[in-house]
Amino acid sequence: MEQSVPDAPREPIGKPRSVGLTILVAVVTFGIWTWVWSYMNGEELKTYRRNGLGGVAYLFLTVLFVPITMFLMANEVENLYLDADEQPRITTLWGLWFLLPLIGNIIWYVRIQHAINKYWQARGGTTSPGLA
Repeated sequence: MEQSVPDAPREPIGKPRSVGLTILVAVVTFGIWTWVWSYMNGEELKTYRRNGLGGVAYLFLTVLFVPITMFLMANEVENLYLDADEQPRITTLWGLWFLLPLIGNIIWYVRIQHAINKYWQARGGTTSPGLA
């Protein structure tokens, strides 16, 4: 009789980030903080899910092809929820917000960061998000 081996606990969970503070720092740094943000979130998603592009790939994609980042990260967050048998708070189609200049990027960012924050907080992450 075969015994199934349970999945090892997924640790560490990622860090919730302040939406407003991140937008402020992105504006003050003329968008460079978005590269750091993409790297950090990409790395946390890959570490937690044990699957995905990872921080370095997200860094390069964000520097070179922002719209691709918007679709791929939304897909990874969607899969994060699906892997946990939960209804996703965001879907891959949210990447289409890149079609609406500036405001579309802000709407996408706010929605995806809220989805990531809710996921980490449901698993014991801090309820007082910071910047990094």
